[in-house]
Amino acid sequence: MRRTLGSKPLGTQNRTLWFWVFVGPFALGLVLFTYVPLAWSVYLSFFDAHNTVSPTDFVGFDNYTSMLRNEAFTDSLVTFAVFSAFIVPTTFVLSLALALMVNRMRRAQAFFRSVFFLPAACSYVVAALIWKLSIFNGVRFGLANTVLGWFGADQIAWLSTTEPPWYWLVIVTVRLWLQAGFYMILFLAGLQRISPTLYEAAAVDGARPGWQVLRHITLPQLRATSVAVTLLLVINAFQAFDEFYNLLSDSQGYPPYARPPLVYLYYTALGQEQNLGFGSAGAVILALIIAVVTVGQARWFGLGGKEDRQR
Repeated sequence: MRRTLGSKPLGTQNRTLWFWVFVGPFALGLVLFTYVPLAWSVYLSFFDAHNTVSPTDFVGFDNYTSMLRNEAFTDSLVTFAVFSAFIVPTTFVLSLALALMVNRMRRAQAFFRSVFFLPAACSYVVAALIWKLSIFNGVRFGLANTVLGWFGADQIAWLSTTEPPWYWLVIVTVRLWLQAGFYMILFLAGLQRISPTLYEAAAVDGARPGWQVLRHITLPQLRATSVAVTLLLVINAFQAFDEFYNLLSDSQGYPPYARPPLVYLYYTALGQEQNLGFGSAGAVILALIIAVVTVGQARWFGLGGKEDRQR
């Protein structure tokens, strides 16, 4: 007979104890370093908080109305829209193509999976500096300009040329290199869940391998994964900061173009003005926009509906 303490078995008590031993530190860190700063940011957004994190001058929704009327903030949202239009479809297509290629390999699959995923472990700051100083350097020592020189083309100041806006090529390629491998793993997991009998039945029915099988079998079976990848890509595009800041800023500061929301809020809250209340209001607005866009996309794609629950 199992020993008991009161009316509870010791085994149940031990499981509860070990649960909090392992989960407790992470839960405490989540509360202290995520939820408390979020709550304090919301609190600051209702105050005039210049150069202080403990303000006393309550201004209500004035910070919110001023932020929504601020042309620089709305321009930063346009920058996000352009960046999202570039990075979301290109990352989606490239990561899906890599997953399809790796999934078809019969040899060295683990090797190529690791090689394509490896950039995801690289720091965004380090990758941005490599792109800025080595590949797309605006002088003849940059790799891109060296290759152009082989064909007799003129050198390009990639990060300072606004017409045409070559800086988008630099920003998009570095983000594409960094995150394509991660989303490839998600697609690869989805591909490996598809039953081989579906492809066998399609072959028996005369379906041609290639686009026909991809369109009518593979892509419908990857619907849930595709929706999740799209949502994550849009959210990550909203949160873009490291590559923009490290690629475009210099000793003179940050240029007025290609300034995404987080870069603008960074300079608002931590720049010369030190307007923490105004910056906090912008952060809350950005968080609400992300939440609305995410929920809207999930509803649009039907994520979490009856069909997904049955799966």
